[in-house]
Amino acid sequence: MSADPMPLAKTDAALFKRLLPFIRGDGWLYVLALLAAPVSAVLVVVQPWLLGMAIDDYIAKQDAVGLRNIALGYLAAVLVAFLFQSLYTLTLSYAAMRTITRLRGQVYAHTLALSHAFHDRVPKGKLLTRATSDVEALGETLTAGAMTILLDGLLVLGILGAMFALDSRLTLVMLLIAPPLAVFIEIIRRTLRRLYLQVRTNLAELNAYLAERLNGVRIVQLYADEQRAIDQFDTRLYRYRNATIRTNVWDALLYATVDGLSSICMALMLWYGGSGYFEGAVTAGLLAAFIDYIGKLFTPIREFSAKIAVIQRASSALEKIFGLLDHDESIEAGTTSTDHTFQRLELDKVRFAYTAGHDVLKDVSLLVSPGEVVAVVGRTGSGKTTLGKILIRAYQGYTGHIRLNGHQLTDLTLPSVRQTIGMVHQDVMLFPGTLRFNLSLGREIDDAELTEALRVVDAEDIVDRLGGLDGMIQHDGNNLSVGEGQLLAFARTLAHDAPFVILDEATASVDSLTEARIQRATDALLANKTVLVIAHRLSTIMNADRIIVLDGGVVVQRGSHLELLNQGGIYADLFHSQFSEE
Repeated sequence: MSADPMPLAKTDAALFKRLLPFIRGDGWLYVLALLAAPVSAVLVVVQPWLLGMAIDDYIAKQDAVGLRNIALGYLAAVLVAFLFQSLYTLTLSYAAMRTITRLRGQVYAHTLALSHAFHDRVPKGKLLTRATSDVEALGETLTAGAMTILLDGLLVLGILGAMFALDSRLTLVMLLIAPPLAVFIEIIRRTLRRLYLQVRTNLAELNAYLAERLNGVRIVQLYADEQRAIDQFDTRLYRYRNATIRTNVWDALLYATVDGLSSICMALMLWYGGSGYFEGAVTAGLLAAFIDYIGKLFTPIREFSAKIAVIQRASSALEKIFGLLDHDESIEAGTTSTDHTFQRLELDKVRFAYTAGHDVLKDVSLLVSPGEVVAVVGRTGSGKTTLGKILIRAYQGYTGHIRLNGHQLTDLTLPSVRQTIGMVHQDVMLFPGTLRFNLSLGREIDDAELTEALRVVDAEDIVDRLGGLDGMIQHDGNNLSVGEGQLLAFARTLAHDAPFVILDEATASVDSLTEARIQRATDALLANKTVLVIAHRLSTIMNADRIIVLDGGVVVQRGSHLELLNQGGIYADLFHSQFSEE
């Protein structure tokens, strides 16, 4: 599976058709804009006609009263056209912003629903690009591109119709440039589509690299790797810059060509129409009206050329966005709910592989009853952490059976699983914000419960130092030590009150004093809970009811601490090795 999923290229119409579900919620706004567009177009078309009448019927005949009336009519047409065009533009902009807000929310929600396996592969910078700049490119199209082309099209049709009605010969002379213009615009459209797709790809790669190096800035600085990081960034930056320059060149070429053809058409009209005026076949008013019409005709055509670039930019962005939305790698949730209790967890011959043919877990069987403390130990790479991830349904695709409270794990809803099973990870994730938020994660949990959880894990000194529950935690918990972060993660799990708790090497990165604090918290509060300890330090699980030893994804030993020591084998080797080191 690609790290940057994208569907096969589709036509612009097919891509924009897929936007309809996101547009329907604001359909009445789009309808209002579409109703305003024809009125504005008609009033714009009428203006040159009135100008020609003013010259031929009133100025030439020196009719001051008639000239005043038609001037007032011209002014009214200009003002009303402005009002309807403003209504069209403002309504369309408001509707478009609501549409892209809905789409951005869908992209974010879909990304959150994707499995850990997907997030393991795809850089966060690419996902950030999908939800920000790609959606923003679409917003530009809806407000100043695809939808406004309707008004431009109506203007072009209306102006051509009025010109044919006034004089078909002059109109046909002007239309001599239409075939080469249409061919040139189509060539530019196809080229811009390809170039903008390259721009979106290069931007995503640039953002992904930037996010990775900023996240790992400490390592970059520690190993004096700044210059190489800058060079690699510049390489990606130059690819993005060069692709952008190429699109700008073709965009400018299109705009300049249309502008040049407008001047050529104006010159033809002056030459041919002026000759007709000298011969008496063309009136001064008709010539003035045609020149005004040509100016008004090429305005939407010139804008249309610019909007082609906007549409192609949005089409390439839509390919990326729908490529992500079409990527179905979310956890398949069941429909069965279970109450907020723990009764039994049973694993029966469970096998799992991150990649086909490389099983990480092999026929693992395990039974955990209420109130038990069961430990899973093993060497690095033995599969113990993977076991915890499967139980909280971070990954799917295992074979065998996992039953929680008598239900197949895959049959349960995700909220049921994650309200029943809590987990403390070794790598703690803390968000910028208050201590209260980091413990509750926005849920309705009383301050008294949060305070009690902090007291149990012996983290009251952290609260005092931060200034209470409203104290601020910096980005990535940078104003906390590793041990303090672990204690807060432990308190967060306790505050959410899951009856079954997985401790994934929760004390592997802390000092002995903090480890003792966590161990005391475990002993004090989890006496009435069920605990699965995925342990690295064997000193933390000596009092476990049962210990499971994994080796290469296979359960090789079971028993209590003393039983396993007497058996010898891997557990005894691990224990004696750690004991001698300590």
